[in-house]
Amino acid sequence: MSAGAFAYREGHLYCDDVRLAGLAASAGTPCYVYSARAIRGNYTAYDRAFGAAPHRVCYAVKANGNLAVLKLLADAGAGFDIVSGGELFRVLRAGGGAAKVVFSGVGKTAEEIDSALGAGIHSFNCESAGELESISTIAGRRGVRVRVALRVNPDVDAATHPYISTGLREHKFGVNVAEAEGVYESASKLPGLSLEGVSCHIGSQLLDTRPILDAMDRMLQLTARLRARGFPIRTLDVGGGLGTAYLRGEAAPDIAEFVRAVCDAAAGHGLEILIEPGRSIVAAAGVLLTRVLYRKRNGGKEFAIVDAAMNDLIRPALYRAHHEILAVEPNERTIQADVVGPICETGDFFARSREIPDAGPGDLLAIGMAGAYGFAQSSNYNARPRAAEAMVEGAAWRIVRRRESLEDLVRGEME
Repeated sequence: MSAGAFAYREGHLYCDDVRLAGLAASAGTPCYVYSARAIRGNYTAYDRAFGAAPHRVCYAVKANGNLAVLKLLADAGAGFDIVSGGELFRVLRAGGGAAKVVFSGVGKTAEEIDSALGAGIHSFNCESAGELESISTIAGRRGVRVRVALRVNPDVDAATHPYISTGLREHKFGVNVAEAEGVYESASKLPGLSLEGVSCHIGSQLLDTRPILDAMDRMLQLTARLRARGFPIRTLDVGGGLGTAYLRGEAAPDIAEFVRAVCDAAAGHGLEILIEPGRSIVAAAGVLLTRVLYRKRNGGKEFAIVDAAMNDLIRPALYRAHHEILAVEPNERTIQADVVGPICETGDFFARSREIPDAGPGDLLAIGMAGAYGFAQSSNYNARPRAAEAMVEGAAWRIVRRRESLEDLVRGEME
């Protein structure tokens, strides 16, 4: 977990200076808990590492789009990487500046493009020739000129889970690097487009930064070729994807070291660097609190059944992702068990055959590294209201999303 954000004091688990058992008693469970200090610190680590080098740190909203998280980052000076009109709405509602927004994503609708142009976003990362044509048409209708970068697929293996690898030629993302120059030439004939950038993003949860730097090298070569053709390339978006340590013994890349490597690679090219971190800013800054409902044995196998479920945190079911499971109150005993939720799916689990705290009914557990792609991917499956979210700031905390009610489950539906 994020250094200093979650730690034990006399056997009690704290988030910064807030005892989590007390928070759970007030807020109920399941409940996501985030450390404002950790989120702010991780963003600042990126920003400061660039020093005087021209740059823009655009937080990837898809990782965690809670308004309080977005406002915290906007107040810290962050830009934002969005992939939908809904994410733009969230950023603007949280006080983020449209001029600091980069719109990525493979399937932007005409309505989303028009809304983004109306808001005055910084630029689009475009993923197909057809999208460039759509943006040109809508920009012409509005009488504006818009900055665009082509997202290029560099065919670099990110060596991560196949569902979050995005940089190979068989993936849906971007334009093949071999075809990129031709796409730029065609786009140069379209009105309303300012072809100022190149972009790539090869995947997520990268613990080895070499693939990102390899992709960046290919992008720099492409930049040189485009400039030779007369394109005024001013920005290079290297995407996000920096991983975090979910497993004990894993080492997450050092943010400052990675940024320095990016700056060294870009030195002398006269480019503003855009970077789009998400997971590495918020993952370790959050936990999911859950309470044990029952213990049972089936065929010699031990189960701890908790009140959180795969609808609250789907990463273990979707990716077989590992999340540490911690006791919230003093508990030195351990058992080997599956930690499972109430949903009617065998895939509803947080851990399998794992050594976990020997927690019984009523005891609290904390599922670690849950700040990214936790609540953001949650749902109402099995008609379960979504969890509450809380933000800790030093010794104080507040609810930043109330727990959904049963009425919320049917809001907007018609009989």
